[in-house]
Amino acid sequence: MKIGIDLGSRKAKFALLANGAISRLADYDTVTFYKRFGRVDGDDLLLDLAGSGLFSEEELSAASVIVTGYGRNTISMRGALVISEIRAHVSGAIMQTGLKNFTLLDMGGQDTKVALVKGGRLADFVMNDKCAASSGRYLENMASILEVSLDELSSHWEEPVTLDATCGIFGESELIGQILRGYPVGRLCAGVNQTLVKRVMPMLKRFPGEKLVLTGGVALNKALVRLLEMETGMAVTVPEHPQHNGAIGCAFLG
Repeated sequence: MKIGIDLGSRKAKFALLANGAISRLADYDTVTFYKRFGRVDGDDLLLDLAGSGLFSEEELSAASVIVTGYGRNTISMRGALVISEIRAHVSGAIMQTGLKNFTLLDMGGQDTKVALVKGGRLADFVMNDKCAASSGRYLENMASILEVSLDELSSHWEEPVTLDATCGIFGESELIGQILRGYPVGRLCAGVNQTLVKRVMPMLKRFPGEKLVLTGGVALNKALVRLLEMETGMAVTVPEHPQHNGAIGCAFLG
């Protein structure tokens, strides 16, 4: 039995694997989880997994625990194995898709990762953690400005309004300007989705291939999937549990 934990910037994700299969998945808003079940002891982050109700005492005593994500380097948990995010996400993508040769695009709450996988092994990767303009946080901000839900935003990809700003903050100002020009909401939503593709294309061009695996919360954006297929010419695969991919990968590696 193995427990994988991905302490992300927006969500804390959990996966329980038993007999090599996914037994349970769960997630918490990161801030809520830390406030309710975490405390700082010196420089260490202590998590009360038993008190969270996510796992029973029996499961916690029997399982090995593997951790990744933003909080991995501060967590203090007896016997826990800490691994890098890229290793966790590559492992999760392999387990969920069964693919051995592909390009991985992981779009999280505040960063984006692209990895080349050959023969089931990580060959190379690049990461953008300097700007959140190609992440889920950017989509949340833009949806708020447009006063639409993320589901509504992710349903539009046709006739996108051009948005050129490469910074998330400037992008908000540019979007407001296009709203004032009178463009319909559907085209504005499509433009927002297209900007994400523009921002990840330089990273994807470093690792060309036939198959692209898309993970992270942004993978639930159906318009983004369509636009990626059109722009890259690659077949895009979204695993069954894209948001929990890192946690699944942790448990699988453990």
